[in-house]
Amino acid sequence: MPASTVRRQSWICLLAIIACCAATLPFARDAAAAESALSPSAAPSPMSNPALAAASGLRPGDVINSANANKVKALVSPGNYILVKQGMEMDIVPTQALQWPPPYKSATEKYSPQVSLTPGGSLTNYTAGLPFPLLDPNDPQVALKIMWNFSFRPQYNDDVDARYTQVGTYTASSHGSPAAHFAIGHFGFYNNVGRIEVEPFPTDPDFKASGIRYRFAVYPFLEPSSMLGFGLVRYRYMDPKMEDNVWFYLPSRRKLRRMAAYSLSDVLGDVGGASPYFSTIDPDSYFGFAAKIEDFNYKLLGEKQMLACVHAKNSPEHNCPNDGGRTVCPENWELRHLYIVQADAKNGLNTIPHRIFYIDSEGWFITAADQYDRDGKLWKTIATFNTYRDRPVPGARVAIFPYKRMFQLALVDEDVQTGNSSIIFMPEANSPVPECWYIDEGTVTNAFFMAQAMGRAIMH
Repeated sequence: MPASTVRRQSWICLLAIIACCAATLPFARDAAAAESALSPSAAPSPMSNPALAAASGLRPGDVINSANANKVKALVSPGNYILVKQGMEMDIVPTQALQWPPPYKSATEKYSPQVSLTPGGSLTNYTAGLPFPLLDPNDPQVALKIMWNFSFRPQYNDDVDARYTQVGTYTASSHGSPAAHFAIGHFGFYNNVGRIEVEPFPTDPDFKASGIRYRFAVYPFLEPSSMLGFGLVRYRYMDPKMEDNVWFYLPSRRKLRRMAAYSLSDVLGDVGGASPYFSTIDPDSYFGFAAKIEDFNYKLLGEKQMLACVHAKNSPEHNCPNDGGRTVCPENWELRHLYIVQADAKNGLNTIPHRIFYIDSEGWFITAADQYDRDGKLWKTIATFNTYRDRPVPGARVAIFPYKRMFQLALVDEDVQTGNSSIIFMPEANSPVPECWYIDEGTVTNAFFMAQAMGRAIMH
């Protein structure tokens, strides 16, 4: 089936539920209010499509800041609205379409008809591409299918090595200077399943022996000096009964330590006495959500035209001058058709029991996520800053692709209860490796993601 036909049929399937989208997503301090605002019984929104945007007072060329934040109150998540009110400037631009990488389109056409879910929600007969290009809003498993589409999104499919990623943590009184700063040599994945560009594909033979869907690594820490050499490796299995295997490396003791997977829903903190890690972001929130799909129950709250940063103008990104550097701005935001999905942790040990995701229906990445504490109060909010081009930075010499693709340039994770915020920069403005993103180029192999490799990777 041609990709254009897939997309057209998908939109036909979605017309009914689009008409029932909620009118607003008001600033709510608890999850119940957010869910109520998105109920199908709510009145149709005047922002249901870009053609009606001007009638509601929002136009391309508008600049949104703390003074007029109310104009976008219904078009961002409750948590992201707090970011705008505290000074995160938004430049409103026209909506632009995204195209999937050609190999990903072909894989979706070839393999998606065979994919299904078990009654328990596990993915079966998946090979490569988007698992579920056609969605029925009346399907009781539609929310889970959306999450599987996010998990196998067209952002990277074989391997990725984001080099010299940097994380800065800011407080309400930091005035642009980070209270903590971390530089990390590699931030990457190697996928055994769903490979489409770099041999072996579509499945690495390692999968048959290990059952590992992908390996993920963050190592070695280069800054601060007290954490030099620290690292973390995480293995994700296709078997829903197999929980993630997680190791971290303590250079001061030259030891590998195991971690319980549920502990990654909390910030790293003082890991094994390595060093205080002052941050607001937890490993389960990388890229908006990185926990195992099967560890949560999902509910589709609705679909809606909302604002997201998808065609960012700045690369590298820089701190917002209006809020003490706690976010990224000014940046381009456009109306996007988003799925709003509620995720509730099955394990009572999960530090973040309740999340609400805003997922782009074209690129399948998370544009925003709000996190709620055990009392149902809004705790943290995530905003992602993405761009769509054939290279991650204008001056790239190596990371240049034959087609446009998505790059996440920054992720803001703010604790709205304390005002502390962490930003992942990919790349950071002063990075010695400004290209940062190497996607589906074979730059890393499975060997790089072995836990034992962390002890051999200290960079001086």
